[in-house]
Amino acid sequence: MTYCVGLRLDNGIVFASDTRTNAGFDNIAVFRKMHVWERKGDRVIVLLSAGNLAVTQAVISLLNEQIDANAENGEASLLNVQTMFQAARLIGEAVREVRRVDGPALEFNNGVFAASFILGGQIHGEPPRMFQIYAEGNFIEATKDTPFFQIGEHKYGKPILDRVARPDMTMGEGTKVILISFDSTLRSNLSVGMPIDLLMYERDSLEVTYQRRIGASDPYFEMLSKGWSGALRDAFKNIDNYRDPSVSVDDTQRVLALDLPVAK
Repeated sequence: MTYCVGLRLDNGIVFASDTRTNAGFDNIAVFRKMHVWERKGDRVIVLLSAGNLAVTQAVISLLNEQIDANAENGEASLLNVQTMFQAARLIGEAVREVRRVDGPALEFNNGVFAASFILGGQIHGEPPRMFQIYAEGNFIEATKDTPFFQIGEHKYGKPILDRVARPDMTMGEGTKVILISFDSTLRSNLSVGMPIDLLMYERDSLEVTYQRRIGASDPYFEMLSKGWSGALRDAFKNIDNYRDPSVSVDDTQRVLALDLPVAK
């Protein structure tokens, strides 16, 4: 399983992805799920992948072959399309091509063609943009109302993003909320694992200025995990215990207030 997040902010985009893949409890490996294409001063394109590893690797390989072929015959590639929308279309077409080739064999062996992607970045002449691309090759774009996308095992990290993520956050705040969503996911699902690949793209820089891998012993992540757990426990303690407003203050209400078992 996988967990990847992209958060589009007014000042740029934050990307993060885990690196664990597994084909059973005893077959766990580390694979990079963050892919970057950069031409300084012209474009930065980041692609996060989730799903069947063979399928997503085939899509990435096809995109790289298009770049190599471009040098010879001018074929469209991620390094020469004029907009991020065109880049999303190119990736969608690559997904459909891989499905055309590999889909029938997967279905014949009761397999599932599973692939999803988060595409983000900036091409000179337009603002930063971000898209979520589905296994069918179609896609949607992030907006101010929906500034983040998740793929993979997203349900554990979604509540914090729903409550906190906003386009006007600083890059540091955006990174913090994404890493908290990772901490929640790591605690609840063993199929998502560290290290975490992190990239912060600053608006209009048109180059990658910050990218790193966060391991299990990373000091900041350890501090964040402990701090978030403590803050949740404190918030829980500071909220009043359950009271039934329809019941008068009698013996039953006093029992509820004391958190004692009700006698049968």
